[in-house]
Amino acid sequence: MTTAKGAAAQHIYEKLRNMILNFEVQPNSRLTETELANYFNVSRTPIREALQRLANEGLITIRPKQGCFVRSMDLEEFTDYYQIRVSLEMLSLELACTNMSDEALKNLCKVWEQDTAEDDEGKAERVAGLDEAFHIKLAEGGGNQALMKLLIDINNRIRIVRRLDFTDQERIRKTYEEHYRILQYLLKRDIQAAKNEMLRHIKKSEEFSKMLTIIRMGIRKNNSFPFAAVKPAESGVAFD
Repeated sequence: MTTAKGAAAQHIYEKLRNMILNFEVQPNSRLTETELANYFNVSRTPIREALQRLANEGLITIRPKQGCFVRSMDLEEFTDYYQIRVSLEMLSLELACTNMSDEALKNLCKVWEQDTAEDDEGKAERVAGLDEAFHIKLAEGGGNQALMKLLIDINNRIRIVRRLDFTDQERIRKTYEEHYRILQYLLKRDIQAAKNEMLRHIKKSEEFSKMLTIIRMGIRKNNSFPFAAVKPAESGVAFD
């Protein structure tokens, strides 16, 4: 049974996560427990729990004796991570091509045969989750646990920009098509074709996500949400 504090922490986590991902809270912003507790009208306990979850996802960093900060938005840093991701994904494909059974690959194909998800405000998050799961599933199927953990770590580091790839319906449609083609090449055991398709897929995602990041940061720059300026009663949120 979920406790009141557990429900509060979940709500705060979801709210802060959305605000960070939508740049309502700017990169490098400092988040204090006191300001957040006032905003959400709760004690510090659920605030700490929510912040820890965000830190585990790589969306904020907790610096000893300094506080919590929304992660920085250095596009050159993200380029470095994407380069590492490409190398990891190429190895993942090689192992998957060798070790994954036809049955396992066909089961993955069923997810990506076509975009059947309804268009609603939660679709981007669902497809982003499916996309991450797809790449991790290939690494898992290849049988190298260390590789899978490295991919998960990279995903955590680039998630803040990568998820923007799924806010556009055309990019969602393309993602379904690209994933399906990758799997078809793996079923044919055509590793070079699978690698070429994966490389195009990642590059398109990287370029679109970076472009949208720059646009959204510019739009939100002068509208960043100042927690300190909000009185408890104004937040519209209260938990006993």
